[in-house]
Amino acid sequence: MTAVILSGLAACGQSEPSPPDMGRPVDVVSVEASKLANDIQLSGEIQAENNVALAFRIGGRVVERPVNVGDRISTGQLVARLDPQTEQNALTAAKATLSAARGEVSTTRSAFDRQEQLMAQGFTTRPRFDQALQARNTAESSLEDAEAQVELARDRLGFTELRSSTAGVVTARSAEPGEVVQPGQAIVRLARDDGRDAVFNVPARFLERQDEDPVIRVALADDRSVVAVGRVREIAAQADPVTRTFQVRVSLQNPPETMRLGSTVIGTIELLSPAVIAVPASALTRAGQSPALWIVDPATSTVSLRTVDILRFDSDRAIISHGLDPDDVVVTGGVQALHPGQRVAPVRARPTTAREQRAGAMSRFN
Repeated sequence: MTAVILSGLAACGQSEPSPPDMGRPVDVVSVEASKLANDIQLSGEIQAENNVALAFRIGGRVVERPVNVGDRISTGQLVARLDPQTEQNALTAAKATLSAARGEVSTTRSAFDRQEQLMAQGFTTRPRFDQALQARNTAESSLEDAEAQVELARDRLGFTELRSSTAGVVTARSAEPGEVVQPGQAIVRLARDDGRDAVFNVPARFLERQDEDPVIRVALADDRSVVAVGRVREIAAQADPVTRTFQVRVSLQNPPETMRLGSTVIGTIELLSPAVIAVPASALTRAGQSPALWIVDPATSTVSLRTVDILRFDSDRAIISHGLDPDDVVVTGGVQALHPGQRVAPVRARPTTAREQRAGAMSRFN
């Protein structure tokens, strides 16, 4: 009887061994680092790239100002006119002085010529000769001065007409007919036609993240189909004391005519963050008080718990700023039942791509 039992036990010991442990099935994903693109949108307005203040070079009373705000003017067009009576009188007086100076030069030259002939013949004295020479030189100098005064008076008469030195649109007027103005006082302000800027008030944190020479897409707020592109031309050196924002001027390339001065526009710029890694939200767990992820060792198929730093959460993923390396294999499903060193059977999903990391990363600031 005993032999039968031992024989049976021996037969049991010779049965096939159980299959090795394949590990707990878990969902995993290979991660890759990339830069998150944030489309930043800012509201601004269209302004002229260059503004010109037109002013008279002389003072006087304005008698005519044929242009108004919004008028488009061409190069050389009359903008305003002063009362020319004073300058006309000055020109008349200068011409009379010139005529008298010419007569004086003619008289002194004739007197000098006679003294020169007499001096050669010995019939005059040296003092008389020198006196005639001095009179001629003085008269010629007076003639030159009179000629210059005529030119000056003619120029001042021309200055009574204010003409535009460039083409553009009148944006402001500062004097009315009948008003007495001073030299250099702005009469009208002109937005030149040689360029358009989109002007935005930008927070300092965006300037710190700005790429070198970014291309900015600008669209009309009322009609997003009206689009132009541009590049940053100027950044204010000092923040606005009230809003604490910096004025940024974007020079537009061939803007459409419908982008008129003062139009409200929306500027879009793509900013790239430092290298980060996005993982599904389901992969997150905790190690004490810190967020953590289960990492699979490809060589042994065992898991270990690693703490990470989270930059932010999106709708269905977490953006990891520190703690992961590219090509790490992260457990995304079944994280609740794992323990360090446990063997797993990874069910690999497709990698988290840069395109997926971009999803949901839109930030808008108006």
